[in-house]
Amino acid sequence: MESMKVADFMNRRPAVFTATMPIEVAVERLLQTRQRGGPVVDDQRRVIGFLSEQDCLATMLRDTYHKEMSANVGDCMFKGEVLSVFAGDSITDIAQRMDAKKPKVYPVLDDDNRQLVGVISRTDILGAIDCYFLDSYRRR
Repeated sequence: MESMKVADFMNRRPAVFTATMPIEVAVERLLQTRQRGGPVVDDQRRVIGFLSEQDCLATMLRDTYHKEMSANVGDCMFKGEVLSVFAGDSITDIAQRMDAKKPKVYPVLDDDNRQLVGVISRTDILGAIDCYFLDSYRRR
């Protein structure tokens, strides 16, 4: 199972955001992709933050209450250190790090230049482990 890598199971075309993107556009993108959140990147595709459904919900409720629609992703995204993984990381290692308090979606960075190359979710990890076990059962 150690041979199973993040690169083999990650979403290579995730919803990605920029800090200047209007929150309404970001929400529509999340809804279309059914992704729970996604990385916010700069012009070099380096991760500078993370936008979650929770961030969007809080912002939209506030703006609706005040009858405003002017927030950008940069106004409500998480700006601290974003927990990320590398494409070459083991699925097993990532699965062990994904406990209840951790993100449900991790940005995946290129091993060399640390640019965003995808995302991996708990669902992707679960699917990878399921594939491993199904394959193991077939060999018996």
